[in-house]
Amino acid sequence: MSTPLTIGPHTVQPPVVLAPMAGITNAPFRTLCREFSGGKGLFVSEMITTRALVERNEKTMQLIRFDESEKPRSIQLYGVDPATVGKAVRMIAEEDLADHIDLNFGCPVPKVTRKGGGSALPYKRHLLRAILREAVSGAGDLPVTMKMRKGIDDDHVTYLDAGRIAVEEGVTAIALHGRTAAQHYGGTADWDAIARLKEHVPEIPVLGNGDIWSADDAVRMVRETGCDGVVVGRGCLGRPWLFADLVAAFEGREQDVARPALREVADSMVRHAALLGEWIGDESRGVIDFRKHVAWYLKGFSVGSEMRKRLAVTSSLEELRSGLDELDLDQPWPIGAADGPRGRTSGNNRVVLPDGWLKDPYDCAGIGEDAELDTSGG
Repeated sequence: MSTPLTIGPHTVQPPVVLAPMAGITNAPFRTLCREFSGGKGLFVSEMITTRALVERNEKTMQLIRFDESEKPRSIQLYGVDPATVGKAVRMIAEEDLADHIDLNFGCPVPKVTRKGGGSALPYKRHLLRAILREAVSGAGDLPVTMKMRKGIDDDHVTYLDAGRIAVEEGVTAIALHGRTAAQHYGGTADWDAIARLKEHVPEIPVLGNGDIWSADDAVRMVRETGCDGVVVGRGCLGRPWLFADLVAAFEGREQDVARPALREVADSMVRHAALLGEWIGDESRGVIDFRKHVAWYLKGFSVGSEMRKRLAVTSSLEELRSGLDELDLDQPWPIGAADGPRGRTSGNNRVVLPDGWLKDPYDCAGIGEDAELDTSGG
């Protein structure tokens, strides 16, 4: 049995967290993952921008709607202006919108880093401290955690400084993705960095993230790095049952590996699409939103390219179900072909930063409300 993860008043056992992913970890997907886990673990919302939350943007207010069964409710916030972050956190606390707040300092996409946000922000040490101070003070009794990367690139590594600042400002736990912003999702995650961060900030839990494609990977990461838990992102794309595997592995039941036949996979696909339709309030829009998941669910199975294309353009549950019913649903789980990396793997990208961002790791003049994104979901 693994040691429980403590985040403020919340005990997460086993210590498994669903990573926030834009356009993916909405309430329907969180529901699926939680059902497979038996309600165990922590499932975080997709990225919510603080400015959009404070302004009560309609799409953002939809994104923070939690199912009644979600306990604790976890919101991930993105922001670059300490005052706006503070307002958003106080709004969450005062209006009881969530039970846990995670701060995003890991997103590497250009529209975020060019504003000085996400994985670019920890380079500005004073700005990071100011944001964390506002968040922790505004959160009241709610625990505040943060997710970050190693740094901007190999020449601008920030995670140890950022970890120390987080401890000093009262952050409850830190998740580290063992890549730089420049790596995006390419190459191999540096698990040694996770071990170094754990040694550097023994006062609070450290969670590891990066290259967890199976429950075995998760258990191995904890064993090799000493981290207190794992954050799983791309590994569960089209595979929400990975959380059943993770729970089994951390409870010492490694032999209980979910290897669903295509029939069970198809049932999950239809349920996922139906949940999206219920959440959006429109079946067709739910199925259209589900299209991006089709290739992930079918990875490794023998499904012709024409049928894959057809399933990826369905716009009703009946159309999706009838297309799936034409497949050989008795196909067993394709061991090997369906395992391993999934999702984006691009790497070695130039990080888009504000002009002069790297000149001074402390000066943060020019960052304010204007630098905030006004839409949520990445």
